[in-house]
Amino acid sequence: MELDIQGENIVGTANITIEVDEAAARAFAEASPGEQRKLQLLLSLRLQELTSTQGRTLQTVMDEISDAAEARGLT
Repeated sequence: MELDIQGENIVGTANITIEVDEAAARAFAEASPGEQRKLQLLLSLRLQELTSTQGRTLQTVMDEISDAAEARGLT
């Protein structure tokens, strides 16, 4: 299954399609629009962190993602 991530109502967003396991795709599809939006933000943050880790440890990246999600009320 493919998960289609659509950025709506956010400046500077783009749509991407990524493959995920069926359970993840089903969970996303069955989530409310608000929960889908939270998942999109978390995935966006995670992708940004994974592609810009230059010299940082995995723990540092994970801590920053957690802090950002918490600041956005996603935890």
